[in-house]
Amino acid sequence: MAATLCSRILLTKPGCLPLAQSVRHGSKAVTRHRKPMHILKQKLLAVTEYIPPKPSAAPGAYPSQTKRMEQESGLVRFLKKKVETTFEECKMLVVVQNNATNAEDMLLLRHRLHKHDIAIKFFPNQVMRSYLPSSQYRNMLPLFIGQTVMFVSKEPKVKEMLRVLRSSPQMILLGGCIENTMLSREGILNYSRLPSITTVQGELVGGLTLMTSQTVSMLQRHPAHLSALLQQYIKQNQPGGTPESTAPETTPKTEGAAV
Repeated sequence: MAATLCSRILLTKPGCLPLAQSVRHGSKAVTRHRKPMHILKQKLLAVTEYIPPKPSAAPGAYPSQTKRMEQESGLVRFLKKKVETTFEECKMLVVVQNNATNAEDMLLLRHRLHKHDIAIKFFPNQVMRSYLPSSQYRNMLPLFIGQTVMFVSKEPKVKEMLRVLRSSPQMILLGGCIENTMLSREGILNYSRLPSITTVQGELVGGLTLMTSQTVSMLQRHPAHLSALLQQYIKQNQPGGTPESTAPETTPKTEGAAV
């Protein structure tokens, strides 16, 4: 205010210029600040951000996704045919894991199993995995992992097989199929504890015979009792017959009372 008045007084005099003039220099007050965006709004903008589609590649730029079917060799087809024949002819198919068994132990094991008509079959896992998915034994597919062999026989001889396996600790029983029934290791052990079919048939025949004999005796009891009563009645009604002499032995109390 004082500077403004001084300038006015000096300017009133003609031909005189002011020696000094005060000019006020000051910054403009900033009253608006940019507020930070809320975190939820930032997330919403990030989620709803427009993403332009990628340009489609030209045909032939990428390799084809179709898998090429490998043609099976003659050896694989021959082994698959042999596997199919084995599964059709044998009733006992057991998978055993082979843990580094040497040739001598394997030969001795083969000889012991051969005494009980049990054979050892070696089939590559690749052949088994190509045959099992399309057959009724597809549930055995998880057993063929690593070094495995199969113990097969035309008749289920589980007890003999387990007895031989006790002498070969490097051979571990995994599971198998016995008489078209898929069994685990525990199932095969439980199957070996069952009695033989001859014993079961004998017990069944004995039970049926006992029930039949009891039924026959019960059916014949009343006719036999009725026949005995009729014979006694006929003897008593004959002339010269006495009740004491013709009374049956099965009624001693009646004879004593008559005497």
